[in-house]
Amino acid sequence: MPTFPEEVLTRTKKGETEVRSLIDRGRYVRYRYLHPQTGEAMEGGKVKLVLLSEAGRAEEYFLIPTKSERKLLIPASEKGARKIWDGSRSVDL
Repeated sequence: MPTFPEEVLTRTKKGETEVRSLIDRGRYVRYRYLHPQTGEAMEGGKVKLVLLSEAGRAEEYFLIPTKSERKLLIPASEKGARKIWDGSRSVDL
């Protein structure tokens, strides 16, 4: 049975011990969709979250606001390379 350092152990609400284990690390990009004429948010404030691992993999999700102030996380298919607007110019994702 493996042993783990104390600092990676945590307790659940039921009192069980768990180990926090790294899946991967990297960087992320969040962007929203704006109306091209008004610059206002489109589609009820939907946001795209792209997780980019150090290994080069990308996972994409939509963050959709709900009426209860929470956000629904929905997996999205990867779209590949694209440009996004940073407020003054287009930049690579």
